[in-house]
Amino acid sequence: MKSMALLIFIASAIVLNVRATILTVPGSFSTIQAAIKASSNGDTIAVSPGTYYENINFRGKNVMLTSLYYLASDTSYISSTIINGSTPVHPDTASCVIFNSGEDSTAILQGFTITGGSGTKWQDIHGAGLYREGGGIIIELSSPTIKYNMIMNNSATNTTGVTSSGGGGIRIGDGNPGIYDNVIGFNQGRYGAGIVLNYTGCKIKSNIIFYNTGGQDYFGGSGIWITNNHSALPKIIENNTIVKNSSSVTGGTGGISVWSAADVIIRNNIIWNNLPALQIKDVGSYPDVTYNDVEGGYTGIGNINLDPSFLIQSYFLNNGSPCIDAGDTVTMYNDLMDPGNPGYALFPSKGLLRNDMGAYGGPYAALFPSFTTITSINEIKAENTISVSPNPFSVETTIKSEIKFQNATFLMLNALGQESKEINNISGQEFRISRDNLPAGVYFILFTQDNKIIAKRTIIIID
Repeated sequence: MKSMALLIFIASAIVLNVRATILTVPGSFSTIQAAIKASSNGDTIAVSPGTYYENINFRGKNVMLTSLYYLASDTSYISSTIINGSTPVHPDTASCVIFNSGEDSTAILQGFTITGGSGTKWQDIHGAGLYREGGGIIIELSSPTIKYNMIMNNSATNTTGVTSSGGGGIRIGDGNPGIYDNVIGFNQGRYGAGIVLNYTGCKIKSNIIFYNTGGQDYFGGSGIWITNNHSALPKIIENNTIVKNSSSVTGGTGGISVWSAADVIIRNNIIWNNLPALQIKDVGSYPDVTYNDVEGGYTGIGNINLDPSFLIQSYFLNNGSPCIDAGDTVTMYNDLMDPGNPGYALFPSKGLLRNDMGAYGGPYAALFPSFTTITSINEIKAENTISVSPNPFSVETTIKSEIKFQNATFLMLNALGQESKEINNISGQEFRISRDNLPAGVYFILFTQDNKIIAKRTIIIID
């Protein structure tokens, strides 16, 4: 009988393995959602480079949705394979990607640029009311794996018919997902512009979380916003670079806000140059904060308060950075070893094997598509002071300002944070910008004056 049972098990395993297939987009299916609908648990959906104007839902399918990055870890596929959520069928279901049907860690989103989403209106299951959340990705009652993506230029700011809007990049609730090796930037939200953690466990490791803005509500937390607990699941925030995020709440933070939450572990991160100056705000909470580089300092074992010394590209660390070999000394946090140079770290980690603080240290360290490190603009002076019409536009649009510019600079950044256009010495309250030869997509525009942002907005170019 035992032999028969073993044969049945082996036969079942073979059948399951045969059923696990690779579905291709646009080869076999014209849309990503069509491929998801046709898939079975364990399948891989491989998406070729292109821009896919979709708002997709995993619908409980535990599948890997990936760009061709999965073949050889070529980061060019991340920047060239785009899920653009700017044209939703219904304006209240406008997240780029939705996980809300109990997906587990084998539901994987990998190797995309996620952009143009504006969030989903939904009823909070804890009785707080109606909210619009998750511009890029919304996760509820699920625990997927999100890795190797650029989550850029999404928003959750529209408060029509809702209490508030947040989680411009990612909104997570009532699960335990893994968020690894993503760049999360230029997203907007009234709280948690980068990431919202609401009644949830989570593992957030080796991400660059930068230049997310808004933070008008609930203490800001424009980098990461955390509230309450889900069972005894911890919120692990480890080896991230959290920089240049901003909140307009004077008593809030642009960095990490921890509000009435337990089991919050903040370890081996760089938390620097977020505004207001308080980098970690704890409200009725006692997060475990160790081995971080925190601007202004923070009480905890191994924490430092030293300029991390970034390179101009992608927030790499300079060779002399104080964050190299400064993380937790326990070997499980060690950097990966360079096989050609035993005892030394494998790039992008540097130095010896002891953990490097920030996204390029530790066992999850990986390379991202190249983008520009933004370090020179250090304060938001005003916001929501410009209108753009038409938006979206295909040839030319007009920008009008509530304030008069005096020798301002106009910057236009693409979904990777790369500069696409710059116009200097702008004066007045109205001017036009042309598309020129820019590709269709979502862009983030800034007006700066005296090294300070005086206006900002997301715009969309269409064909």
